[in-house]
Amino acid sequence: MATLVMTLIGTDQAGLVDAVAGTIAEHGGNWEESHMFQHGGVFAGIVVARVKDANAAPLTEALKAVTATDLLSIAVEATADHPQTEETTTFSLSVVGQDRVGIIHDISHALSRKNVSIASLESSTSSAAMAGGLLFEAKAEIVAPLGVSEDELVDTLQDLADRLMVDIELGEEASGDVRG
Repeated sequence: MATLVMTLIGTDQAGLVDAVAGTIAEHGGNWEESHMFQHGGVFAGIVVARVKDANAAPLTEALKAVTATDLLSIAVEATADHPQTEETTTFSLSVVGQDRVGIIHDISHALSRKNVSIASLESSTSSAAMAGGLLFEAKAEIVAPLGVSEDELVDTLQDLADRLMVDIELGEEASGDVRG
């Protein structure tokens, strides 16, 4: 089975998801994961689908035909299932504070210096009526090599939280997920 990761972007209108889902289904593919949103009239998303190896190229070509209709711009990447060779621990991370330029950069930079990767990230801003301005919120799943302790990450992130004047919480995933 082939795994295809698709990124989608276009002017929001009815039928965009249907066009992609129908094309995947017509090629015997299974829509496995997605994250989509609309903002300011623009639709964007990411879809992960699995399809028989023999159908991967025809599905990719069919998605190019959807792109040619100017409904959506679709980029398709085939992924390989690489076994993870290094043991890791997964943590949940949440950030809340007054919005300012560079919060994600500062956090991602601090994590990358510890060789910690971001497996998933969702962020948003909303009106912070009592404080004025915007409230920034982010939730992430991060993956750390076993050599990086939770205490070490907490210390790094607490120093950063103090500097950014945001609240950062770190917790080990409920399952104590250790991948190896």
